[in-house]
Amino acid sequence: MVDLNLGYGTGAFSFQYDDSRFELLAPVESRSLPLTDVEINIAIDSPIGSTHLEDLVGSGDSVLIVVSDATRATASAQIVNLLIRRLIAAGVAPGEIGVIFATGIHRATTFDEKRRLLSPFILQRIKAFDHDASDESQLVSLGVTSRGTPIEVNRALKEYSHVFLTGGIGFHYFAGFTGSRKSVCPGLASTRTITATHMLALDFEHGGRRAGVGSGILEGNAVHEECVRIAAEVQPTFLVNSIVDEEGRAVGVFAGHWLDAHLKACEEYTRGHSALIEGKRDLVIASCGGAPYDINLIQAHKAMDMAAKACVEGGTIILIAACNDGLGRADFLKWFTSPNAMALASRLKTAYEVNGQTAWSLLTKAEAFRVILVSELAPDVVRQMRMIPARSLDEAIAAAGESAGGFIMPRGASLLPIVKH
Repeated sequence: MVDLNLGYGTGAFSFQYDDSRFELLAPVESRSLPLTDVEINIAIDSPIGSTHLEDLVGSGDSVLIVVSDATRATASAQIVNLLIRRLIAAGVAPGEIGVIFATGIHRATTFDEKRRLLSPFILQRIKAFDHDASDESQLVSLGVTSRGTPIEVNRALKEYSHVFLTGGIGFHYFAGFTGSRKSVCPGLASTRTITATHMLALDFEHGGRRAGVGSGILEGNAVHEECVRIAAEVQPTFLVNSIVDEEGRAVGVFAGHWLDAHLKACEEYTRGHSALIEGKRDLVIASCGGAPYDINLIQAHKAMDMAAKACVEGGTIILIAACNDGLGRADFLKWFTSPNAMALASRLKTAYEVNGQTAWSLLTKAEAFRVILVSELAPDVVRQMRMIPARSLDEAIAAAGESAGGFIMPRGASLLPIVKH
């Protein structure tokens, strides 16, 4: 028997399994220890597709550093601290440095979250503020893309002379990967712009996902390509994207041009975070990996999406996600008044909302699989979303019944299962 801890909020469930029945699907960590400050600085000193940071900025410049919000683990406290020290050493005045949290349509970051994401030292010394996608006073229009998407972003992106993007690399179920351009769109875009780009994930003519849209896909991905067009209007000066371990510590850092460095990071991430499987199985037990990945159901769905790639249709998925912050949107549940996923998709054709698409994606899986959700959500809410509620892993396993075996995914959204052909 093998002992394993499966993350749940800030804690974990202890699980003992028979490795002759269950196969572990987990990322292959390239190193056991996080990067030191020296190692991160070496990465910044070796920029990909860019000149050195110190050759890009100097006295009289202002710099806006874009940081992910509390739904992401990016090692931002360590990385931003090092960036700010280097900017000041290069001649940028501390008062000319700002940090903006790329919240997209998420809620604002709390004071405690800001302290954790930046460190108390930086938060006390550098101006830090949130983006609000619906606040017109924060936004500036930069025209429209060739597709007709309005380019509306936070005006701070144009008020500072340089924009530095930070963030983490991970799979995204329709944008392909996180990082880089997503810090601008959806991170710092208007609700209108976010809606227009996210709509590209669906094929309203034929139904379902648009061809080329999915986890780990960049080339030919309409959502990714439109977000790139929007970020290009901002012309970011420099990028520092990280790959983090299960504790949220940086184990890989890619710096340089916002597109070139991002592509290298995605290639490296895929090598360590995908697994070839002989075939799908009847049971998949997937933990989001604990906080912040299971902060709410909208975020937790990303782990469900990966688990679905390893489960046979009609099989059982046990999703372990505390969801201590609830659903992620107060109005998320309204989409589940639709009788089925097809009807929900019809609603989206005429009344599209970003989180309606997440609801559709969740409902398609709840219809294709038997999904047992271990969470802190109210049981009636879970049932309304067509899932089976459970309060513990033992309860979920009992509800799953006998199984010939399956997969265990301790960091659900961080592992892409690929069926061998």
